[in-house]
Amino acid sequence: MPSATTAAAIDAVELTRDLIRRPSVTPADAGAMGVVEATLAGLGFACRRMRFGQIENLYARYGTARPNLCFAGHTDVVPVGDAGAWSKDAFAAEVVDGVLLGRGSVDMKSAIAAFAAAAAKAIAAGQVAGSISFLITGDEEGVATDGTVKVVQALMAEGEAIDHCVVGEPTSAEAFGDMVKVGRRGSINADILVEGIQGHVAYPQRAANPVPVLIKLLSALQDRVLDEGYPEFQPSNLEVTMIEAPNTATNVIPGVARARLNIRFNPNHTGQQLADWFELEAWRASVGFPGKITITPQISGEAFLTQRGAFTELVAAAVADVTGQPPELSTSGGTSDARFIRALCPVVEVGLVGKTMHQVDERAPVAEILQLQAVYERIIARYFS
Repeated sequence: MPSATTAAAIDAVELTRDLIRRPSVTPADAGAMGVVEATLAGLGFACRRMRFGQIENLYARYGTARPNLCFAGHTDVVPVGDAGAWSKDAFAAEVVDGVLLGRGSVDMKSAIAAFAAAAAKAIAAGQVAGSISFLITGDEEGVATDGTVKVVQALMAEGEAIDHCVVGEPTSAEAFGDMVKVGRRGSINADILVEGIQGHVAYPQRAANPVPVLIKLLSALQDRVLDEGYPEFQPSNLEVTMIEAPNTATNVIPGVARARLNIRFNPNHTGQQLADWFELEAWRASVGFPGKITITPQISGEAFLTQRGAFTELVAAAVADVTGQPPELSTSGGTSDARFIRALCPVVEVGLVGKTMHQVDERAPVAEILQLQAVYERIIARYFS
């Protein structure tokens, strides 16, 4: 085991900078997972790399007893975009006027570093009356098929016990610590293909135009009010994200029309129920149409809620210890890997202010990274007290 001096020596800001300098744009790892592994191994964690497909994942555990408090996060980041629009190199990890700039500074390499630093202090202080673990993936920003979901499946098959989990996503909305996520809406995508019969616009009787059929189907889907909300959740919403009828001529009725949509849904629905509804509306829209409608749904996550209780109260109190204000417990926003981890244990998400995530000049104030470390320190101390 490391000495108390070694364990307490992690600088969360410098570790974040080290991670940012690894350009781990999904699915590339670029050495980022190795930095995390070496850091945790130096603290006495038993580290296990779990590679699925192209994706590097890591499960590391300090201790063997229960309860096992897990921290989950991801080392992968989204692309830089227009590199010339950045005020500094996106992977240089420069600190300017007390602010750390770089891709992944907010989402979410700083949270990994902050929890590692907090864990180091807890280990040095002898606070870990159980186990601390890390579940880190390189596949959160991508298709998320070879990352956390695969690690969770493997751990469940092995009987690995994780009692509670904190995910380090940037959950704060306007000011640090103002929001903690205790659940997420589900998400379903659907690709719609309407196949008709191509023909001359002057002879419509010889063709079957797929465009009006697609419009009819989309109108039926959008006209339905999915719900008025659910306790702890905002209303479900359907958004059409793409429509096209590939056709370069003005005098040709196209043979195909396509669309794509997404629904973010609360617990009033399941992904399968919505997929079945798509099929029903497609059948109705196809009545009298000689062509074919194909809908391909992809359910990327079901809605879930971590019920308020001792764990959510513990996390909220830890945030209040640092900020002086209790956070809002929310289910707003997009999806995260918490949707997979909830199969293992209760899960909450707490991290930095997310305003600049995925943007040019993504940045995190150094003071807030240290505040996040302090929150994590208090979560660990309260958890094992």
